[in-house]
Amino acid sequence: MLPRKFAMLSHTFKKLLVFLKRTFHKSRILQIALITALWFIAQEISLWSHLPIPGGVIGLFLVLILLYFNLLSIRSLALGAEWFLAEMLLFFIPAVPAVLNHQEFFGWMGLKILAIIILGTIIVIIGTAIIVDFSFYKLEKLSKREMKS
Repeated sequence: MLPRKFAMLSHTFKKLLVFLKRTFHKSRILQIALITALWFIAQEISLWSHLPIPGGVIGLFLVLILLYFNLLSIRSLALGAEWFLAEMLLFFIPAVPAVLNHQEFFGWMGLKILAIIILGTIIVIIGTAIIVDFSFYKLEKLSKREMKS
């Protein structure tokens, strides 16, 4: 058994951890800093290991591991992730001048590309619907066969 002095220290430490956890769950700035730090660590891992995998992908894997082992909670990232998603257009602003530099995208070439994008999206949606419908049909058929047995 721990001496009384250490028990008090342990209790104080637990209270401090709870306070920090609550503060962290409410602070968007701390969460953004955490996401940025995780990305930076993952980027360094990618550079150090010479893997042909981007740091962002390694970072997602790192977050997945932290979530799986309960070293990080979803609430610890929610506000920061919401901010990044809300401001995502800001991160793609450099793409706008690139499109503006290619005037051919505003003519027939652009319409053809738009038609291909729309047609491709429709094909993917229809293909997904057919596969899901077929899967449910097979699952229903299998469950009816098991009920008869």
